[in-house]
Amino acid sequence: MSSRPNPLILAVDTTDRRQAREWVQRTREAVGAIKLGLEFLHSAGPEGVRELQAVGAERVFLDTKFCDIPNTVAGAVRAIAPLRPWMFNLHALAGPAAIRAAVAEAERTHSGEGARPLVIAVTVLTSLAEETLGELGLAGPVESAVVRLSRLAQDAGADGVVASPREVAALRRACGPDFLLVTPGVRPAGADSHDQERVATPGAAIRDGADYLVIGRAATAASDPVSALAAIRAEAEAARL
Repeated sequence: MSSRPNPLILAVDTTDRRQAREWVQRTREAVGAIKLGLEFLHSAGPEGVRELQAVGAERVFLDTKFCDIPNTVAGAVRAIAPLRPWMFNLHALAGPAAIRAAVAEAERTHSGEGARPLVIAVTVLTSLAEETLGELGLAGPVESAVVRLSRLAQDAGADGVVASPREVAALRRACGPDFLLVTPGVRPAGADSHDQERVATPGAAIRDGADYLVIGRAATAASDPVSALAAIRAEAEAARL
């Protein structure tokens, strides 16, 4: 395997704390980080996050998806600071002032060794198809909307964005080599896309410039999650060569 960081982030999207513990314990050596989604965060709360950290979730991505006025976003960032997340997110549609407030609060409340938590912005959800943008009143096409929101987030100080693998190549061109691109919607060839519209294979996402791949049901619904993750990582690493 490459000496570069493991690009896989396991999505722990469940309200079942026992299941979450099992996933973390089984896969902690196979992934680079653990993403705790809204289902888990709202059902288990800070106590549940600490429980998973205690059993092996060393790098935690809190998938908080904050979207509110700047003062409220800052307060929410302050509230999660004691959990010492590696990364958290908010919606780019919260606007540049809210993104700046999140980054500033992450800086202010950070303590201990290492860098402050990474702040990334959600652009257009991977479940949204082209025609849905018009229904939401957003100018399309999807790629243009994602690039526009990503540039807004970058200008406001975000470290990166969450976007589908379909937009990664355009984002890498628009935002440069140092802007983090975190991609859900990654599926091995032939796998079920479930409720996500804009998907791609791990190799394609990495070749186009993705830094991290969020892997959910492709691993958690597999009979052997560790083997599934190993195959996905092998494809990702081959694409890095």
